[in-house]
Amino acid sequence: MGRFQETLRAELAINGGNARLLCDFTYEDHRCGTISVPAGFETDFASVKPLRTIAWGLLALSLSAGLFWPEVGAGIGSAGYGALALYASVVGYGDAAATVHDWLYSTGQLSRKESDQVFHSALCASGVARWRAWMMWAGVRIGGHWRYRRMER
Repeated sequence: MGRFQETLRAELAINGGNARLLCDFTYEDHRCGTISVPAGFETDFASVKPLRTIAWGLLALSLSAGLFWPEVGAGIGSAGYGALALYASVVGYGDAAATVHDWLYSTGQLSRKESDQVFHSALCASGVARWRAWMMWAGVRIGGHWRYRRMER
């Protein structure tokens, strides 16, 4: 397992946008070596806001569909509550690991697969429960291809 060399220090944007690192941030990975994220880098931490949007959209759709087709509305509502539960189980965890992961995705310093492995290792190193680390890793493996090397630098 890896280790962080210092505490993450970041300044959150007032409008709820990205956070900006106030000083350099370093993670030592047992497989990939030292990964340094420079001060000034912007991160959104764990990119789970789309999951929240999907959850609320499904819940709103379930209300509309339920007026005409109650069974369909109930099914859509169940999916919405499932997405909301998934969002609640991962939001706010692993900010340090997510910062390193965002840096790796934005620079292409490592392959996407290696970046995701570092993310999982960093989540575990920061004390995130193994089941939650696995869920977060699975999320980036499933949806990360949309963001790899497309993030703003």
